[in-house]
Amino acid sequence: MIKLIIIGFSMLWQPAAKQESDTLRLSLQQVVELAKSNSIASKQAATIKETKFWEWRTFKSNYQPQLALSGILPGYTKTYVQVQQPNGSILFQPVHNDNSSLTLDFTQSIAATGGTIYGTTQLQRFNDFDRKNVLYNGIPYGIGYTQPILQYNELKWDKKIEPLKYKESRQAYIESQEKIAVSVTDYYFDLLLAQANVDMAETNLTNTRRILAIAETKFNLGKITKNEILQLQLEVVNAQKALGTANRDVEIATLNLISYAGIDASSKIHLEMPAANVSIDVSSEVVLKEALENRSDAIAFVRRLAEARRDVAKAKGENGLKATLRANLGFSNAGSRIFDVYRSPRSQQSVEVQLSIPVLDWGRSKSRTKTAQANEQFTSYSVQQDQQIFRQQIVTEVTLYSMMKEQIKLSAEAERIAVEKYKIASERYVLGNLSITDLSIAFQENDRAKRDYVTSMRDFCTAFYQLRYLSLYDFEKNQKITY
Repeated sequence: MIKLIIIGFSMLWQPAAKQESDTLRLSLQQVVELAKSNSIASKQAATIKETKFWEWRTFKSNYQPQLALSGILPGYTKTYVQVQQPNGSILFQPVHNDNSSLTLDFTQSIAATGGTIYGTTQLQRFNDFDRKNVLYNGIPYGIGYTQPILQYNELKWDKKIEPLKYKESRQAYIESQEKIAVSVTDYYFDLLLAQANVDMAETNLTNTRRILAIAETKFNLGKITKNEILQLQLEVVNAQKALGTANRDVEIATLNLISYAGIDASSKIHLEMPAANVSIDVSSEVVLKEALENRSDAIAFVRRLAEARRDVAKAKGENGLKATLRANLGFSNAGSRIFDVYRSPRSQQSVEVQLSIPVLDWGRSKSRTKTAQANEQFTSYSVQQDQQIFRQQIVTEVTLYSMMKEQIKLSAEAERIAVEKYKIASERYVLGNLSITDLSIAFQENDRAKRDYVTSMRDFCTAFYQLRYLSLYDFEKNQKITY
């Protein structure tokens, strides 16, 4: 009997050999970095970031001097045109000429007033082939100014809103990277839990088979009943089924993880259990402060209000009197030689004011203004509500994170107790002073404790990365997150 017990203990706790020569071992941090670098979500975010950058560059160019060269080279024509004679009759006369021109324009927008300063130089060459005649006409230089009066100033409002949109897009890119971390953490723990289930199923199957072998020996000695043998045989079958299910879950979870994170699937993947860094304390005041400074949502609150005020200004600017002042000053000349254009040119000036005043629009202008004002008020209420939700979400996540820290400690202690209880139960069954029912309960409690610990670790890590996402702040390094 003593020999049987010694053999049973040695068989029960003999570790199973594993093949790990072709296994890629990854930590949670490594998987997060891989996903941020290789995932499709990361590449999409980078593309959006680049698009927003070039949109910003386009906006900036609107406030820079513009220089453009235009022209007609050549302007060749050979045809017949109708020409009305002094007596009212029509004759069709041949036309054969080349009328070419070049124009160099300079423009500079003024954001404060919405006006535009421009300068121009032009040269025109007319060659009449039928009459062997060449004429030149041109504007050596000219300057002018165009100023809308009492109208909507798009440049002024764009200068307020576009910087907010660009800053919002940069912070949105950082958020997208942190959102990837949150998403890949779920895939990571799906696989980690599946692998833990495989390990537990393999261990349970091995131990159950060994206990069954010991039980059969005890049955042959008349120490236990047939019912216990049948119960252990059922446990072996259930363990085999659990192992098959766990292996299937591993394959599915592995495919989901490598597909999302962009991991090379040439090797088998084994994930490591993350270390619970419960020493990091996070306060809702710090998270809220950083979120209001860093999150794109906080910038969007300001941007949305500015856009609503812009729409009101636009509605008012498009109502009532519309006027545009145009003035230019320059010199022009003509001659039979190109140099005649630039020799003693004659001055030219023009000033004009274009007016448009609605006389009867049946309240259309007033309706547009009132609609824009109502939308502004609605946007203000909507932003206030979103700000409340924003703050409440942060407070809730900080509370969840604190709860998960405590849950991790309790789950670790529960796992330690369950493992010790399972070991004692196995030893007592071999000694013959524990029923098979109690042994099965110990099995189940041990498995449940291990799964609960993985689940608690999942909740803890998800809450941690969620706080990073909400605040764009690295609580381990105590600095803002940048990319």
